Amino acid sequence: MLIRPLLFAAFVVVPALALAASQVPSPRERPSPDTASPSSVPLPLERPSQMDVSSSTPEPSSSSAPASSAGSSSEASASSSSEEPKPPRDYQVACPALMDGQVTGKQMPPIQEGQCGIQSPLALTAITANGRSIPLSAAVTTDCGMATALPDWISEVDNYLKAHDKTQIKTIDVSTSYDCRNVDHAKVGNLSFHAFADALDVMGFGLEDGRTISIDPGFNGTPEQGRDILHFARDSACTHFMTVLGPDADSFHQNNMHLDLGCHGKLCTARLCE
Repeated sequence: MLIRPLLFAAFVVVPALALAASQVPSPRERPSPDTASPSSVPLPLERPSQMDVSSSTPEPSSSSAPASSAGSSSEASASSSSEEPKPPRDYQVACPALMDGQVTGKQMPPIQEGQCGIQSPLALTAITANGRSIPLSAAVTTDCGMATALPDWISEVDNYLKAHDKTQIKTIDVSTSYDCRNVDHAKVGNLSFHAFADALDVMGFGLEDGRTISIDPGFNGTPEQGRDILHFARDSACTHFMTVLGPDADSFHQNNMHLDLGCHGKLCTARLCE
């Protein structure tokens, strides 16, 4: 009884498997390079030869515009290359004392000499005092600070002369202004304020009455030699400048009165007056 059902199942399964196997598609064969279609694999174009390029490119005529434009562009580049570059700008400051006529002089180019120098130097030739322009014995190179302080000091000395000697200042005898050196010409040490155009050495004064008052020998001389005038000039200078050195200071100032605006003290408010 069991044999018949088994035969029937085998009869049913075997034809089904055969039918499924007949429906599975067989794999496609990869085409060989020789049999590939030309349209499926595009080939790169061949590079044209030099003869083909030259023959296909038309030659420009002699009257064409590109030739003239090329010539003009070459001329423009040649002219631009021949132009020299502009120098850098000098950043200087104007001095009100010079602009207002308190001093006579002109602005100078910056001075740079190692550690010495000044960005906005002035060349002064005269000082205005009490409405008069009093010439210097020689042009001095200084800064705006000194140019601002000098007129008030000279005005006070001029007023003293007018009140006590019935005369006035005719000329101002000066010596060193800008000078790149150390203090007292020492080989080592600190730079002098002369190195920054912030100092001036005054030798004396020429007066309207014909006299010449000089630090040496007048400062320690007689009243006729101008002792009182020069002592007043030193004391007055101490209220306008930060450093005043005369014959009482040291041997380096026996014949001149050194004036500068150097900083003294922690707050730069102390004065050195000798």
